[in-house]
Order: sequence, then C-alpha cells, then structure tokens
Amino acid sequence: MTDRIEIRGLRARGRHGVHPAEQRDGQTFVVDLTVERDLSVPAASDALADTVDYGALAGRVAAAVTETRFDLLEALAAHIAGIALADPTVEAVEVRVAKPEAPMDASVDEAAVVLRRTRGG
Repeated sequence: MTDRIEIRGLRARGRHGVHPAEQRDGQTFVVDLTVERDLSVPAASDALADTVDYGALAGRVAAAVTETRFDLLEALAAHIAGIALADPTVEAVEVRVAKPEAPMDASVDEAAVVLRRTRGG
C-alpha cells in the first residue's frame, strides 16, 4: 500500500517513564503517525466519511498520551498503534514516539522508538 495519512509532531504531556520524577511531574511527548490505507474512494468522493478523520485520530492519540501511563515508550507506541488499527480500513500503521526531555547522562535532542504494525500481523 502506498497511500498514507500522516500526522507529524503531535505534542502532548504525559507521565510515561521508569523514573519516579517522570511519573510524578510528566513531560512532553512527540508522536508521528503514518496510517496506510487505500485512499482512492475518499479521493473520488471527497467525503470525510470515506476516510480516516485525522483530526479525530489525533485527538485519540493525544488522549492516549495524557490519560495512560507506561514505563516504556515501546508500550506507549504499541498502544497508539492499536488505536489506529481499531479503524477496520487501516491496513498498517507506523508510530514514532519521542521523548525530548528524556532523563539521560548524555546530551541528546530526544530519545524515540519507532514501530510498525499491520492488520493481522
């Protein structure tokens, strides 16, 4: 599938991490999401009902970041992938979750994980 809907740079505050301060104080997470599905029908119909409503999807992803809690970015990313795949028209999803304020001894711009999930896979 080459058709994609992309959401880039979704920022939300969450309490994910293994350190007590992360769980208590929270921090900003940045999510990039690529949803793969056939877009030929919505391209022809020009109807929102025929596609993935990326505004609604972004809202569900933001809520997942703010309303859940995981120790690992991997678990948060898998949860977000499940949200996208709940739409039966989505064939695959790639999720990138970045933590710009990750507590590390090294100077880095961010720590991130990327995972890809497919329907039935």
